[in-house]
Amino acid sequence: MSDEAEPGFVRVRLDLSYDGKDFSGWAKQRQGQRTVQGEIEAALRTVTRSQETYELTVAGRTDSGVHARGQVAHVDLPEDVWAEHRDKLLRRLAGRLPHDVRIWRVAEAPAGFNARFSAVWRRYAYRVTDHPGGVDPLLRGHVLWHDWELDLDAMNAAAERLIGEHDFAAYCKRREGATTIRTLQELRWVRRDDGILEATVRADAFCHNMVRSLVGAMLFVGDGHRPVEWPGKVLAAGVRDSAVHVVRPHGLTLEEVGYPADELLAARNKEARNKRTLPGAGCC
Repeated sequence: MSDEAEPGFVRVRLDLSYDGKDFSGWAKQRQGQRTVQGEIEAALRTVTRSQETYELTVAGRTDSGVHARGQVAHVDLPEDVWAEHRDKLLRRLAGRLPHDVRIWRVAEAPAGFNARFSAVWRRYAYRVTDHPGGVDPLLRGHVLWHDWELDLDAMNAAAERLIGEHDFAAYCKRREGATTIRTLQELRWVRRDDGILEATVRADAFCHNMVRSLVGAMLFVGDGHRPVEWPGKVLAAGVRDSAVHVVRPHGLTLEEVGYPADELLAARNKEARNKRTLPGAGCC
């Protein structure tokens, strides 16, 4: 996963969005399930009339059922393919892609750009309604119904205890060899004018199931089943708590990915590839 395209290739940045309802997540699956990556790579192969598949690298590999409004990916295309198709590639992809995934921008990436490792933050939103009548039918694919009244102030008080750099092992599905240390930069709830509660969750990176687990814990605080201090205590314990529910994916949307200035891309790539430890943590 290089930070530069190979000689003879051009790195191209793609800005895109998708409705995750009918996708088995972003990443291609061995069993052939329908994925966002698979659809885009197939469309690229068709519109460029190429025999080979040009593999995408993405900023955030979303799970099955999760949506994206501001996803970013890159692909390395041969120079002759890019030269031939660059001016019409966006429109041709629009004609080939299914309606639940759209690419909004196609552009040559700056030197050192890597959609995954160059990112300095990812921002998600999770949307919930506690209306006793349920979810607006027109929003049902993007809003979770919680059948208890929610206390916004209690949820925000709980969220404050989770901000900062921590080992989020208690809120992540572990993956062999992967660290669960993350810097949670923002976590806050607002109640919109239409009554929907919206969480903004921003971090340098996320581990598997982290956002949906955090939301699940805060919903338990909001409906009075757990005290405000409980999510912070779970975090400090450092182990999965069976009381923390991973909420359903359809309420979650990747809203935006942040990148540094072009001249800082190389330094960010190097930093992001380093495996982190917390201050004072042992090596073993």
